[in-house]
Amino acid sequence: MLKTLVGAMLLATICALGVAQSLAGNAIADSAELVEPLRTGQRAPSFIVPDADGVEFAFNPDALQKPAVIVTFRGGWCPYCNMHLSELSNVMPQINALGIDVIFLSGDRPELLYASLREETQDDIANLDYKIYSDADMQAAIALGIAFKVPEMAINRRIDKGDDIGESSMLQHGALPVPAVFAIDQSGVIQFDFVEADYKVRLPADELLAVAQKLVE
Repeated sequence: MLKTLVGAMLLATICALGVAQSLAGNAIADSAELVEPLRTGQRAPSFIVPDADGVEFAFNPDALQKPAVIVTFRGGWCPYCNMHLSELSNVMPQINALGIDVIFLSGDRPELLYASLREETQDDIANLDYKIYSDADMQAAIALGIAFKVPEMAINRRIDKGDDIGESSMLQHGALPVPAVFAIDQSGVIQFDFVEADYKVRLPADELLAVAQKLVE
């Protein structure tokens, strides 16, 4: 009887480990085209990310004080990310005035969240009321379903160019987030999603403003 019980427990443990390993293997997609992001109508996930000073910020969809917009980008080394941040700076005051929290998530490590951005981008966002958080550990990207593996050739190219990607998601995990936007209502449900595998295609600023306005109607 005891042997049977021990055997059953061991089998259950092995199965549980197998499932956990399978989930871990599937958490990061093999390519940007194969990600399976959360979509409109689904509940937003919880995650914890640090700011530029290493202070942790906990996003909890069950305790939102106001609607939120999450914007993910690859890192300050990415020229398209810089252009998008600069473009979005034009509508940030209006979005903030609507009473919406805007959360930017970068693949860079905390100390490079702002320093790695182009000077022009830093100037554009200098006086805006929002923070960029580090998702170098990929916790948020995995939870949102937008993490994908980066080819080694692409990582080496960034190193050869002199980009400081140490401790970034790219170097730590060989992974990046697909640039995305999620608009979440105060109850924690995603009301809009924009996930584009082509990193050159981003949600235009005027469309983000329209999404924000609809979020508070």
